[in-house]
This record gives sequence, C-alpha cells and structure tokens, in this order.
Amino acid sequence: MADAEKKMLDDLLRATSRSFYLTLRVLPAAVRPQIGLAYLLARTTDTIADTEIIALARRLDALQQLRERILGRNSTPLNFGELVQQQSLSAEKLLLEKIEVGLAALQQFSDADQKLIRAVLTTIISGQELDLRRFGNFGATESGRADKKIIALETAAELDDYTYRVAGCVGEFWTKICRAHLFPAAQLDEKQFIADGIRLGKGLQLVNILRDLPADLKNGRCYLPAQRLDEAKLFPEILLSPSAQEKFLPLFHDYLDKAEAHLAAGWRYTNTLPFGQFRVRLGCAWPVLLGARTIEKLRAADGAQLQRRVKVTRGEVYWILVKSLLASPLPFAWRKLFSSAGKAVASGGELA
Repeated sequence: MADAEKKMLDDLLRATSRSFYLTLRVLPAAVRPQIGLAYLLARTTDTIADTEIIALARRLDALQQLRERILGRNSTPLNFGELVQQQSLSAEKLLLEKIEVGLAALQQFSDADQKLIRAVLTTIISGQELDLRRFGNFGATESGRADKKIIALETAAELDDYTYRVAGCVGEFWTKICRAHLFPAAQLDEKQFIADGIRLGKGLQLVNILRDLPADLKNGRCYLPAQRLDEAKLFPEILLSPSAQEKFLPLFHDYLDKAEAHLAAGWRYTNTLPFGQFRVRLGCAWPVLLGARTIEKLRAADGAQLQRRVKVTRGEVYWILVKSLLASPLPFAWRKLFSSAGKAVASGGELA
C-alpha cells in the first residue's frame, strides 16, 4: 500500500473515532492494520445505514453492493455520491468517497486475514440490515400520516442475536486475528476464550443500548424486548415518564446487571491473555473499564437524568487510561481495576 493511502486510512481512523483510535494505537503492529481496516469498513456500512434522509430501499441496496465488493463477488467500483451529499460530518463524507481505497487495502492482506475480515463485516452488515428492516419505516403509514408507535424487539433472544451481530462478532474477530498473529502456540481454553471475547463485545453494545435508550425511543425503536416489558406491565411509549419509574427502573437495572456480567467476562478475557501481551490487554481493558464506569453512572441516574445522555467525562477517560497503564505490570493492582468482576461473573447476569 502506498504511503499516501496509509496516511489517508490513518487520518480517517483518527477522525471517525478518537476513543477507538487510542485503542488501535496501543495494539501490536502485527494486527493493527487488519483491525483498523475492519473498523473503517464497518464505520462505512454504519454511515450508510444511518443516513435516514435516504430512502430505506436505497440504503439496503447500498449495503448489498458494498457487501458484494467486500466479498469479492463484484469488481464494479462503487459510487455513493447521493449518500455523500447527505453527510454533515467531513470524516463520514470521506469514508464514502474513499471506499475503493479501503477495498483495495483489503486485497493486500493474507487469504486467512481477508477471510476473517470478510466474515466479521458480513455479520455486521446482516445486523444493520435486520435493524433497518425492523425499524426503518418508522413514521410511515398507508395513508402517509406519521405513526408514532414505537417498535420494540420481541424477545430476549432477538436482543442477544442483535448484540452478537453488531458487536459480539467483533470480539470473536479480534480474538481470532490476535491469536493467529500474536500467540498461536499459547495453551488456552479456546472455547471459553472466544466465548468471553464475544461477551465483551455484547456487553459494550448493551451498554450503548441502555445509554442511548431515550434517543432510540424518540426515533421509534426500543431494544428492550416487549416480552420483558409486558411482564413489567410497561410499553415503550411511557418507559421514561415519571409515572412509570417505579416499574421501569428495576427492569433497567436488571439489564445493567446483564451488561456488567458480560463486561466481567470481558475482564476475565483480558486476564486470560498471555502475560506478555500487555498491549492487547490494554486495548481490551480500556473499553471494558469505560463501559463499567458508564454502567456505574447509569445506575445512579433517575428517569429525568436518563433523558440527558449519560456519558463518561474526558477527565474520567484519561484517569482510566493512566490507572491502567500504571497497573499493567502489577497483577494484583491490575485485577483490582475491575473490582466487581468476580461478583458479576458469579451471578451470571443472564436474563430470560
């Protein structure tokens, strides 16, 4: 890959995600390009899916075209000009404009790496398509009037499937690519290691879902399953209303428990990594610790506070980074960084 193309991809990574860029920079060079490119292509598919001003059918078609190019089934250059014009962020415009640079970069990896990257992107796109078909027609009725009924997932299985498709599969990809390049001979419980990597991804996605609940409800979508809402005698339209808080907050905290249990499995994952892989350990630990801090803040919030997007401050982010760097060579100090991990893993945190 030419130096100019490498710099362009690096600039895109920095512009599209400051937090992930920090994670990427700490990773060993042997896996940084593969994980970085997979992230950029996933951000491109996410940009396509989220461009709501473009008709649903057009976005689904664009995702299908991009999947065919990623899989190498079509060599016709992509032109997302219509989508580019609707982007307000310059980084997302550039992602769409330079998609062929990313696709060309994919071809330069080994066959094994290409297979892993294609597999994770195919799964992510399937989740985005499922989301669009489920929620994409919100607001449209046969008569053309706005329909404000919020659509909810039906079952816990649907929520688990969604969190796997858009994030759990990333933990699986990360595990396999790092295993292949960094510690192929390490003696590990492979099945448990991959399962914990998947749960790490699911946990991060569930934290996002719980944090973004107010915004999603405004956009006509509810990821908390109707099955659980029915049991609590709730429905999506009133979840955050003051009158529903007595019923809603216990359910919300149940899902915080589930997210924490997933992150605890993710923390176990960081401690399963060979001790010498401190760069990979830090790259996994940072999102887990930030997710755990977000859960802590969500637990402390009431219904009114949840209406405002709860987030970890920049100062808290830097403090987590500093603490983890200082603790990384000291096993006892490292284990204490996620103090609730043992309790959460022991509880299982699974919801029906």
